[in-house]
Amino acid sequence: MATYAVLVAAYLLSQFFRAFLAVVAPELARDVGLDPTGLGLVSAAFFAAFALAQVPIGMAFDRVGPRITVSTLMLAAVAGSILFGLATAPWMPIAGMALIGIGCAPVYMASLYVIGRTSAPAQFATWSSVIVGVGSLGNLVAATPFAAAVASFGWRTSMIAIGLLTLGATALVAILVRDPPAPERKGPASNPFAMGEVFRVRALWPIFPIALASYPILAAVRGLWVGPYFADVHGLGPVERGNAVMAMGIAMIVGAFVYGPLDRLFGTRKWVVAIGEAVTVAALVVLATNASLGVVPAAAAFAVIGGFGMTYGVVMAHARAFLPEHVLGRGLSLMNMAMIGGAAVIQPISGHYVGALASSGVAPAEIYTKLFGVFAILLAASIAIYLFARDARVAK
Repeated sequence: MATYAVLVAAYLLSQFFRAFLAVVAPELARDVGLDPTGLGLVSAAFFAAFALAQVPIGMAFDRVGPRITVSTLMLAAVAGSILFGLATAPWMPIAGMALIGIGCAPVYMASLYVIGRTSAPAQFATWSSVIVGVGSLGNLVAATPFAAAVASFGWRTSMIAIGLLTLGATALVAILVRDPPAPERKGPASNPFAMGEVFRVRALWPIFPIALASYPILAAVRGLWVGPYFADVHGLGPVERGNAVMAMGIAMIVGAFVYGPLDRLFGTRKWVVAIGEAVTVAALVVLATNASLGVVPAAAAFAVIGGFGMTYGVVMAHARAFLPEHVLGRGLSLMNMAMIGGAAVIQPISGHYVGALASSGVAPAEIYTKLFGVFAILLAASIAIYLFARDARVAK
């Protein structure tokens, strides 16, 4: 239990780092000199570094286990938090977020790896969703509480304090985490660069598009654009933005817990994901077609996106059902790389898109309707491909 508790605590920090930028983005842009494209790069740096680290992390899990892997890499998040807090030039928050991304990259995957090696396959979606749900408390910390800290102490001091907190979590991982039994080695698994066996699992292919769009769009909305939306369209200050953002954060936590048992309740993973993401598309369409939406209905739409879009754990469970045990670490990491890599691509592109619209004189409300419309189209297209995926039936 100590292993799970410590990894979940570390994952809470990882979720915080994915979401805090939405609260401080306007102040960061003002103090460091960032335009919308620059903000997109800051956020994307986290996800790009996170994604690039996934394959070597999966290999490390299959060879040295999660304890050493996680505790070593989390030191990068400590350094990145402090660098971010000291930022005086645009490159510094970008580099800081890249370091934070590397430090957070192994945390959730370590939890999934331990679950995959020690629990029954039918329980995988439940446990992975529970971890996402508890860890998503970091989203709440990154909303009103963090906004209040920023208002009282400034964003620089607050980020340095988070770095010190991360250092404490790193020490706990090194001391308390216990590795599961080593997996059986088979064929290409002995080659440290052998990913071909994972790519040959054809059942994964139709799942990749939904991985590349579902969580990345959710991460872009929650981690980057919901805060600026309420600042630019509704003129809300930091604390008021935090309150509005918190509704989405709470919905994400509730959604993660609710999704956990649904695959066993309905005997399907594919349709749990497909229906949930279809509702997410509908909420994006509401935002895309109502430029004059009020604060409360807009917050409600974001909450729907957060709750129904939180299919992360079920998508991972769907992929895990087709992975042989001896490539579990690499297979799960590859799928996670698709999710985080998608976020790394979507965020800078969306930042450039928003910046281009603003430079053309498009009104803020219309900028965001266009942005959310593009997100709706991308997610709908990924659902269409995902419908061809083989289902992973689960005993009720």
